[in-house]
Amino acid sequence: MDSGGNFFAIGVDFGTNSVRSLIVDTAEGREVSSGVFNYESGENGVLLDSRDANLARQNPADYIKGFIVSLGAAVRQAKGKSGFDPWKVIGIGIDTTGSTPLPVNKAGIPLALHREFKDELSAQAWLWKDHASYEEAAQITALAKKTREPYLAKCGGTYSSEWFWSKVLHCRRTSPKVFKAAYSWVEAADFIPGFITGNLNPLKLKRGICAAGHKAMYNDDWGGLPSKKFLARLDPQLAGLRDRLYQSTAPSNQVAGYLSRSMARYTGLPEGIPVAVGAFDAHMGAVGAGIKPGTLVKIIGTSTCDMMVSPQSKKLGVIPGICGIVPGSIIPGMYGIEAGQSAVGDIFAWFTGSLCPQDFCHGDAHQNLSVAAAKLKPGQSGLLALDWNNGNRTVLVDPLLTGLLIGQTLQTTAPEIYRALVEATAFGALTIIRRFEEYGVKVNEVVNCGGIAEKNPFLMQTYADVLGRPMKLSASAQTCALGAAIFGAVVGGAYKSAESAQRKMTRVKKEYFRPNPSAAGVYTGIYKLYRELHDAFGTPEYKGGLFRVMKDLIRLREAARK
Repeated sequence: MDSGGNFFAIGVDFGTNSVRSLIVDTAEGREVSSGVFNYESGENGVLLDSRDANLARQNPADYIKGFIVSLGAAVRQAKGKSGFDPWKVIGIGIDTTGSTPLPVNKAGIPLALHREFKDELSAQAWLWKDHASYEEAAQITALAKKTREPYLAKCGGTYSSEWFWSKVLHCRRTSPKVFKAAYSWVEAADFIPGFITGNLNPLKLKRGICAAGHKAMYNDDWGGLPSKKFLARLDPQLAGLRDRLYQSTAPSNQVAGYLSRSMARYTGLPEGIPVAVGAFDAHMGAVGAGIKPGTLVKIIGTSTCDMMVSPQSKKLGVIPGICGIVPGSIIPGMYGIEAGQSAVGDIFAWFTGSLCPQDFCHGDAHQNLSVAAAKLKPGQSGLLALDWNNGNRTVLVDPLLTGLLIGQTLQTTAPEIYRALVEATAFGALTIIRRFEEYGVKVNEVVNCGGIAEKNPFLMQTYADVLGRPMKLSASAQTCALGAAIFGAVVGGAYKSAESAQRKMTRVKKEYFRPNPSAAGVYTGIYKLYRELHDAFGTPEYKGGLFRVMKDLIRLREAARK
């Protein structure tokens, strides 16, 4: 069709704290209505354990209720809008966090929904930011290097505690009862489409290439998942699990199933609407922000994901430290390339929640500190920070790294610290861009999306100055849900491809942030000091010296204050 027609598509975005359903006009991407459900379990939807700061789980019952409540609200709201009719909804797309695997029984039902396991943390969904399995991740990395298997070639050379196999192996070692009861494990991005279409059988469930390729070491080059021989060396029971996972995967332009009668009744939609194969929120967000070759999409939230695509006709080698190079994981027919930072918004929230002085806490502390920090010149504070408060995702892939603030004196103020933290996240972003370009992936422009990008002009200007590139903003405040809706439009037949749908359904704002040449020049010098700290604390090969760092910061501070 490729005209969009007078139809509607739905994107359902399962985030860290809530689920949002978005209804859009397929002809132009006009956002008709939305509904939000805040997860009810745990702390802002996250199940924690005071005995283990690395643990983060979610209750899959929240996903089910969230889908019904948020989508039902969006449908009811849309009915009052001109031209909308539930029978004109032609497709649904789903995105979730990831890697967020769930242990399920033979019928595909999450163990957490059974009375026996409802209070067992290991039976819940293992949220993306659960780092409890850092030892298992290191073991997987070491074994792959020792055996010279290629499994890490497409995920930057280092396996992460955020990913599928390390979490499953950690469950095996720490919760053998749950591991034994689990017939299989399913990513949330695959579970939701399966649940709403009634296709939960773990052996028949459509598995997305996005989750499999980026987090589970799946690649056609070596026959899919890692071999049973390799897995057995980690734990013999992992080898047995491999037979109960999957042999093939699919991109999101394929149909996972059709909306079931019960889900149709609960949400006010007709039965039988095609549902696209699921993918991760950042990947769908990249689609919703208009990603294309040369465009880096930054999804800025509690953490960041930096997404790029490259035509599969252009061969890509290994890019050390990158979270994955996977065919079709973002745009079918292109390599999807993922990187990111483990904490960004979380760092600012930590500072305002734990250390913010009373003078800045009346009203919106982030707004107050941003306004004050924006009045400072680059280098004026004499401070430099590392953005590793939740470990380093890219390029070091090390969850055991921590934050650092250097240069503080008895005169240091809260806005100065806040600015240094913002600058640190920008330096981390620049490190990722340089890694991309070092291995031949050119970054021509940066499109930003997410709540922080929308609400914080000070941060966006700082990023423009540090990265030396204009910072563009997606026109949609809900790019993840929009990207999912784009694939809903594709599987519903409104467009032949994601690219053709993007051309009609996505756009960027006219206003954007341009680099300030004088600020960019100062940041070039500060970034050199950042890299000195980055390599000194993050790499075993470091041979430099830190003696000059404090003195150079003081020199920059005095120059800025003059």
